Amino acid sequence: MKLSRLTATVGAFVVGAVLALTGAGAAHATENSAGPAYVALGDSYSSGVGAGSYDSASGSCKRSTKAYPALWAASHAPASFNFTACSGAKTSDVLNNQLGPLGSGTGLVSISIGGNDAGFADIMTTCVLQSESACVSAVNSAKTFVQNTLPGRLDQVYDAIRAKAPSAHVVVLGYPRFYKLSGTCVVGLSETERAAINSGADLLNSVTAKRAADHGFSFGDVATAFTGHEICSGSAWLNSVTLPVDESYHPTAAGQSGGYLPVFSAAA
Repeated sequence: MKLSRLTATVGAFVVGAVLALTGAGAAHATENSAGPAYVALGDSYSSGVGAGSYDSASGSCKRSTKAYPALWAASHAPASFNFTACSGAKTSDVLNNQLGPLGSGTGLVSISIGGNDAGFADIMTTCVLQSESACVSAVNSAKTFVQNTLPGRLDQVYDAIRAKAPSAHVVVLGYPRFYKLSGTCVVGLSETERAAINSGADLLNSVTAKRAADHGFSFGDVATAFTGHEICSGSAWLNSVTLPVDESYHPTAAGQSGGYLPVFSAAA
């Protein structure tokens, strides 16, 4: 998919996406019989924004039947499945709104979180609508936050998960790199901007992986799985700027099934 240096009209769509990236979680449970009791926590990369086929009952959380938690649950028949991941969620939203289904009987937990705390939507808005230097500056500010502030927030979430579900196997999923450098995109963000955004994702993943490991959790590296399927690859598993605009820069259904699901399945 190709990006273009956006017009004011598309810019308005992107800014609208920033406003849309909020929400709180509500449980969606199904009772089955075989595997562990499974709870899926996290943000839009876990709820499945960008993949379509949303559960109308999930409202603005936009939980998709094509998201990796729903796909895994459909094929593994967990004893129960509670899907509380929500579009726009930050660490505070997980703590306040998503942990209700966890308990002593929970056997498996998945989560992706931290991108919204680091200002994902604001960074992409800046990079799409403003100058190259403003984009790089926004990424660098986010990197400072990820290094200095995010670890403590992740610790709070991971501590709360372990306290509520002491026997659960917890899988923390990371984020893909957005861009294939020197790829097929001939217009849009500069290579400098694309490289900066990718480096921000790499740092976010490395910090998240370290915090997960220190809590005894597994980390699922989806960046490797998405290699060759980034924006500008010619075979993207990520939406570029799209309509609905809140799906921009999120995995497609193919990204959920071909990228996230195998990584989660292997770690689970």
